Amino acid sequence: MAFNKMWYTVALGLLLPFSYAHTDFFTSIGHMTDLINTEKDLVVSLKDYIKAEESKLEQIKKWAEKLDQLTDTATKDPEGFLGHPVNAFKLMKRLNTEWGELESLVLKDMSDGFISNMTIQRQFFPNDEDQTGAAKALLRLQDTYNLDTDTLSRGNLPGVKHKSFLTAEDCFELGKIAYTEADYYHTELWMEQALKQLDEGEVSSADKAYILDYLSYAVYQQGDLGKAMMLTKRLLELDPEHQRANGNMKYFEYIMAKEKEANKSSTDSEDQMEQETEVKKKDYLPERRKYEMLCRGEGLKMTPRRQKRLFCRYYDGNRNPRYILGPVKQEDEWDKPRIVRFLDIISDEEIETVKELAKPRLSRATVHDPETGKLTTAHYRVSKSAWLSGYESPVVSRINTRIQDLTGLDVSTAEELQVANYGVGGQYEPHFDFARANEPDAFKELGTGNRIATWLFYMSDVSAGGATVFPEVGASVWPKKGTAVFWYNLFPSGEGDYSTRHAACPVLVGNKWGKYHSRCSHCQQTTWRSGALLVGCLGFLFALHFMVE
Repeated sequence: MAFNKMWYTVALGLLLPFSYAHTDFFTSIGHMTDLINTEKDLVVSLKDYIKAEESKLEQIKKWAEKLDQLTDTATKDPEGFLGHPVNAFKLMKRLNTEWGELESLVLKDMSDGFISNMTIQRQFFPNDEDQTGAAKALLRLQDTYNLDTDTLSRGNLPGVKHKSFLTAEDCFELGKIAYTEADYYHTELWMEQALKQLDEGEVSSADKAYILDYLSYAVYQQGDLGKAMMLTKRLLELDPEHQRANGNMKYFEYIMAKEKEANKSSTDSEDQMEQETEVKKKDYLPERRKYEMLCRGEGLKMTPRRQKRLFCRYYDGNRNPRYILGPVKQEDEWDKPRIVRFLDIISDEEIETVKELAKPRLSRATVHDPETGKLTTAHYRVSKSAWLSGYESPVVSRINTRIQDLTGLDVSTAEELQVANYGVGGQYEPHFDFARANEPDAFKELGTGNRIATWLFYMSDVSAGGATVFPEVGASVWPKKGTAVFWYNLFPSGEGDYSTRHAACPVLVGNKWGKYHSRCSHCQQTTWRSGALLVGCLGFLFALHFMVE
């Protein structure tokens, strides 16, 4: 019999430009969205492969059914069957030709198209660094927003649109990543969560023995010998021949015996263990605690007297001709340092244009190394940024002019516009926008002086988290799409205002886009709030950082 030729196609189109073939996907939700499209393309390719396999099996099945009936008839009366010359001819043909064709069909590999697509797309996949970075982001969100493991595992987060949950295997992987970082506190939390979900009956490939092995060691490292022994005993009940567990149990019993011999009081021992555990759990500086409280909305509350000094108004840029007839809305966010917010200051269309221009150029955000004066990546700044010039687009040029009109600062010799997109748990821990006395060369590469002020656009709403906070004064400014905030970093004397130390809180739920713009000038004269003149330049966050010579 003749077999129908089977044709199927698998899309091999590349969804990611070659410029995206790099790591650090986890630092930008904007870039991670492209991975969604890549995965969708692979699913389509996989389904095409399944259809091809099903078609192949269907043809083989039909052949088998037909031959089954034919051979049943033939074997009942072989001589009579072959007495018909046509049957004799067809038997020769089947065995000489058609069975060979069937063999070729069975041996045909239908996976070539899918494997080719996988090979092409794999070069754009995240790597181990991305997976570890995303895992660390979850742990960071857990700490910053005081989330218990069960809440995070069940996906019960505020403002979520697409609820998701972590399997016991996912929890185990988070615990392993924490373990490799010697973070035994989080190792314990996530191994216990994995164990809990398995005990509740979740079907998983995660092995309780493996989990208990990690968990008992993490608990021991935190000083809880009794709990470590209990967990090890449970492990040995599951696997009595577990070599490491048997060795650990002997060691734990030896340590316990030594403690009893030393007549250590249980009270002193427990107090010491508790103190050591607390140090490991809360190994934060005071600023870190204030920062996290502000991120959770637990900051200092202004007194009614101070609140009365905050106003909202229509602002015309000090009688700027462009805004006399159409002033912008402005409101006070904080008094000292004075932080103001401009409302409806950038349109949705302008935001989309800026994002389209910036997205292909996004790369891992850097910070100034105070020792070398050079730019470098840092674990405390998790985002990607891109730089745009006014000459590239009339939209960018128009935005620059708007900022200049409303601040009175000349942007003609400014740094390029900086656009930032935050990743999973994206943040920028407390920092100054201006250079301190011990950092004279902080902006040497830019050929500028210090940063006078900061202008920050919010180009997206954030469902939860993502505030800009000022730990020194207890202020929290929350993202609101289409608005911008502005503050001065330097006093009229040129000295830095240390109360402007600020941070970008981790994004708990959502996607945060910010726009910064650093402006610099060797000869800019700026009229200060007090009327004093200051020579400097402007710098942005879509920040605008104004610089001084």
